[in-house]
Amino acid sequence: MASGIGVVDAAAASRARTLQVVGVLSGFTAGAWLGAAEAPTKLVSVGISPVVISLIMVLGVFLARWSVPALILGTSSIRADVRRTPHLIIWAVLAGCIWAVANTLTIFAIRDVGLSIAFPLWNSNSLLGILWGFIFFNELRQAGWRRWTGVLGGVLVMCFGAWMLAVASSSATAGPGSHASRGVAAALGAGILWGTMYIPYRKAYLTGMNPLSFVTFFTFGEVGMMGTLAFSFTGAAGLWHQLVDAREVLFWLMLGGFVWVIGDLFQQYAAKYVGISRGIPLSNSNQIWGLLWGVFVFGELHGRGAWTYMQVVGGSLLMMLGVGAIAFSSATGAERVRWKEAAQREGVRYGVAADYVEARMDGRTSAGEVAPARSAWDLVLIVVATGVFVLFGWMERVPQLTLHWGPALILSVVSIGMLAVCGIVIWRTTRFQ
Repeated sequence: MASGIGVVDAAAASRARTLQVVGVLSGFTAGAWLGAAEAPTKLVSVGISPVVISLIMVLGVFLARWSVPALILGTSSIRADVRRTPHLIIWAVLAGCIWAVANTLTIFAIRDVGLSIAFPLWNSNSLLGILWGFIFFNELRQAGWRRWTGVLGGVLVMCFGAWMLAVASSSATAGPGSHASRGVAAALGAGILWGTMYIPYRKAYLTGMNPLSFVTFFTFGEVGMMGTLAFSFTGAAGLWHQLVDAREVLFWLMLGGFVWVIGDLFQQYAAKYVGISRGIPLSNSNQIWGLLWGVFVFGELHGRGAWTYMQVVGGSLLMMLGVGAIAFSSATGAERVRWKEAAQREGVRYGVAADYVEARMDGRTSAGEVAPARSAWDLVLIVVATGVFVLFGWMERVPQLTLHWGPALILSVVSIGMLAVCGIVIWRTTRFQ
């Protein structure tokens, strides 16, 4: 009897380690794609309104949110999730509203302080992620002093790195018409909103909703809130004129939204399998990708003094050291027990079957679940989304920006390679559950 229990415990521990690997790989892949998604927002420098940029990105997000899940599992899996966890729809919509406001703030931040500096500042969201994970979802409970030391030490290093970047932003953007303080405030505000947005994420995954289902309803909040912001800022006539004036570059903004969805999907799997206190810092490795895109592709720091380079690079490296310390303070068996307690609490609160919650936390389907199947409706979604992108791509022109295509190609190839590797690992381990 004792040997049988030992075998079960060993299997559970092995499964936990495998899911930890899935979460870590997902976090780093998310960082690469979330970093690349912000590159099109550099179009703000050619005179396009930040609100219009954010709105068009959200429309690209909307198309991707429905077509990508339809391609991977089919919309039947979304319907099945909704039947089991209907309470999560409102949480997904709320998260989408928060995201739309935060994303708009990042556009203003990029305009005022640049991509390579704004990125690490809004990635302060990892600090809030740690706090909310501890308070609401039992993360880091009974984690042991080594894990706590890694997390708290990482927080201090990240704060110091963020301070260095804030100081660098003031000198790097100095000059007539610069608004460094406004850009820093916008980036930090986005970080606060994004850190809070992860509460609905974790609630969804503790009670078993598939990340592909959650992000689908997340989209309604994004589109609704972003549409409201756009009309409020510009009015119907002003918005229409700006869209017409920017019609030749709308494809790039929609593409940015599509790329962001890919990164966010991997971020969802990171949040599911390693928690928000670790998943957010992992995906915040996008700050390094933002630095690479900003410096090597767009030449953001060209002509700046050596001290500015030292501050930006040093601050980013410090923040990454903090991220690493947090991310690799992996959950112990005792902490995972507390995670399960939080999941059971959420399941009881919303009336979700215990076996369903446990199975989804373990990255598998529960007994009696019907395997998802694609339908003609899924094919229609994919064709329509592709057609819209093709239409806008036909109208596009290459923006008049100073670009270095060699580094852009290298970064793109590496990102695609990470997507392929991580996608295969998730499929083999969890079948995208």
